[in-house]
Amino acid sequence: MHLPYIYKMISKQFKSESDYPTIIPILVGGTSAASERLYGKILAPYLAMPTSVFIVSSDFCHWGLRFEYTRYIPENDKPKDLKPGQPTPTNPPIFESIGHLDKLAMDAIEGGKHQDFLNNLQETRNTVCGRHPIGVIMAALEVLLQDGKISSQENGRFKFIQYKRNEDVHDIYGSSVSYASAVAVL
Repeated sequence: MHLPYIYKMISKQFKSESDYPTIIPILVGGTSAASERLYGKILAPYLAMPTSVFIVSSDFCHWGLRFEYTRYIPENDKPKDLKPGQPTPTNPPIFESIGHLDKLAMDAIEGGKHQDFLNNLQETRNTVCGRHPIGVIMAALEVLLQDGKISSQENGRFKFIQYKRNEDVHDIYGSSVSYASAVAVL
């Protein structure tokens, strides 16, 4: 889906198609943690190349009955799944709980530890669609850090720069999809 957009943006930066960089799409489906680490190790040398740019596309939380995900984090209580017919929680409102779920995932990603991100997903069951490609790149960044190819702990970590939801959910019958943008620079 993003390839035409990427191509369009490249066309604005280069005068001739012969100057365009090579684009190599990589699709990552449902993988295991071990596979994410393996693919991260394979891709790490390419990620370290100064001429390489990796673009990972991911929605974040898909919340609502139609997505079969209605996780809610009450203030000062344990997460639970909301069910139709229950009173609508207000402390916090559902949309704030969704934001909190996503923030937990974003914090784990910004922390730079692949396993912490995996643990977050296991604990919250957040429906981060691009969790596997994100995991692959996190694993690759860890390899580069371990190999001394990243100059500091701060380099090579994702930093989230924008977060949005398509709708603020107020009751169990609402739904929303979250979107987050992050950048990692070596």
